[in-house]
Amino acid sequence: MSQPIKRVVLTGGAGQIAYSLAFRIANGDFLGPDQPIALHLLDLEISGQVLKGLKMELDDCVFPLLKEIKIGHVAEEMFGDVHYAFLVGAKPRGPGMERKDLLADNGKIFVEQGKALNAAASKDVRVLVVGNPCNTNCLIAMHHAPNIARNQFHAMTRLDQNRATFQLAKKANVDTKDVSHLTIWGNHSSTQVPDFVNAKIKGQRVEKVINDRKWLENEFIPTIQKRGAQVIALRGKSSAASAANAAIGALKSVTIATPNDDWFSSGIYSENNPYGIDQDLVFSFPCRSKGKGDVEIVPNLHLDPFLRDRLETSQKELLEERDLVRDLLP
Repeated sequence: MSQPIKRVVLTGGAGQIAYSLAFRIANGDFLGPDQPIALHLLDLEISGQVLKGLKMELDDCVFPLLKEIKIGHVAEEMFGDVHYAFLVGAKPRGPGMERKDLLADNGKIFVEQGKALNAAASKDVRVLVVGNPCNTNCLIAMHHAPNIARNQFHAMTRLDQNRATFQLAKKANVDTKDVSHLTIWGNHSSTQVPDFVNAKIKGQRVEKVINDRKWLENEFIPTIQKRGAQVIALRGKSSAASAANAAIGALKSVTIATPNDDWFSSGIYSENNPYGIDQDLVFSFPCRSKGKGDVEIVPNLHLDPFLRDRLETSQKELLEERDLVRDLLP
């Protein structure tokens, strides 16, 4: 017997990230080779022709799993009964822009999308906020969706995790699959904290394999923190294909049980966290999934004074962002 259709919505459906996402989701890269899906594509009314063109391309790919495509510009209609929501659509960050410059405009978008999710989505929906500043946008959306549990919302730090994985593997001259237990703490911003203290390479602590604390502190961490800005400087646009790839990995990690004793990074609501972070933020923690969307924070990781100081800096930035959007929080 075939499985029931799962409904997946992409906001910013006419944009670059959604373009990369749509075909991979339709191909089964997200929910697997046996799960039929309906794809909902949301964007502004002015982008209607682009959405129609994307739908035509998806039709012409004849993906066996893709049973239905809906396109539109009304959030409540496009969020109807969805099981997974990739909230990609947001004003893009351009060259020289500070993340805080995006808060006012993008915050209003996530007020409306939170309300629409609350009104129309499946109550077990899992939400991934990709549009930046994603941590605070996620906080805004969840506050406007009181009927959806806050632990069903995630902000994407998987791209940062992937970037950090590559840099450690390159430095150690190993395959990327040999890097594990990697955490991105805090905000998806230049204050994020890639954790080399608890990460492992071939099962050993990173510092035993890369015996160069100076490189880890002064080159590795800044490289990850600035990677997105460097892509913008070179391309003139934000990361697209790598962001789409990370988005699939992020929600996929939420939906399947985490293997062995490993973990993954995700921005989640900080209530009752074991690391002393303020109780009303979306903060990236090391997470494990029990499967089917239930995620828990990995406790008892060692935070040396260097890491603790960096976490406090990232928390401070998130507190400042929250203060700037206080009028958008109910």
